[in-house]
Amino acid sequence: MANNKPTFEKITPDFGSSITAIQKTKKRKRSDAFWHFHPEIELVYVNKGKGRRHIGNHLSYFNNSQLILIGSNLPHNGFTDRLTSKGKETLIQFRPDFLGDHFFNIPEMAAIATLLEKAKKGILYRPETKKLVGPKIEKLPKHKGPKRVIKLLEILHLLSQAKDYVLLNADGYAFETQPQDSQKIDKIFKHINANFQSHISLEEAADQVSMTVPAFCRYFKKATGKTFTQLVNEYRVVHATKLLLESKSSITDICFESGFNNFSHFNKTFKENTGKSASHYRSEMQHLIG
Repeated sequence: MANNKPTFEKITPDFGSSITAIQKTKKRKRSDAFWHFHPEIELVYVNKGKGRRHIGNHLSYFNNSQLILIGSNLPHNGFTDRLTSKGKETLIQFRPDFLGDHFFNIPEMAAIATLLEKAKKGILYRPETKKLVGPKIEKLPKHKGPKRVIKLLEILHLLSQAKDYVLLNADGYAFETQPQDSQKIDKIFKHINANFQSHISLEEAADQVSMTVPAFCRYFKKATGKTFTQLVNEYRVVHATKLLLESKSSITDICFESGFNNFSHFNKTFKENTGKSASHYRSEMQHLIG
């Protein structure tokens, strides 16, 4: 078992989404398989492959397929799966409060609320549920917007009704932490939030957490899955979408108000994050709310 302190991992969903939904067909890099935790709930489905599962105090191996629900802040190792030729790993991550602080407290959500609490011990599902729910999980990354939320709730409902499962840490896994890594990454995010409208150098960001630039870059990519520049640009694009919707400023003015200092770079980055040009985004949104 891993007795060393787990690393806090900052989950950053794709632009415009509160649910991370990723599908992989290649073996995960060994560097991605580290002992970590995060507040997000994690649903993992492997359709064909084999490997090791290490969740809390539980350690075992799987052969062929697996479906696991990992609750908030339950330490686990990234799965070092060996996928077969048609093998896929689908990873879904979402915060317990992604629909608001009280959504899962309403009577209709009681079974799902119980499921999410139970998931703090780690839940491994057996073949009957894998066969029913697995294909639905594999389709989730293809859904966008409200449909992704609805489909996720359908999956959670089915899991909440399942009887063929085992708790991986039935005796409980006490995890109390004062994560320095969490405080460190939050300090960086607060600095980005306060300063994204102006230039933020890597040196300035690294200095916030008393690290060298190379060490900071490695740390940030490992903790968030994105480079520092990618994340700053995401903040800027989110701000630009707000201005496009709420103000009558020109797109050129919005580009510079959002922290970009080059209009062509703004256009390229905006389209990469939203799939649309800024002008198309504005006209589309005005049509939707008009």
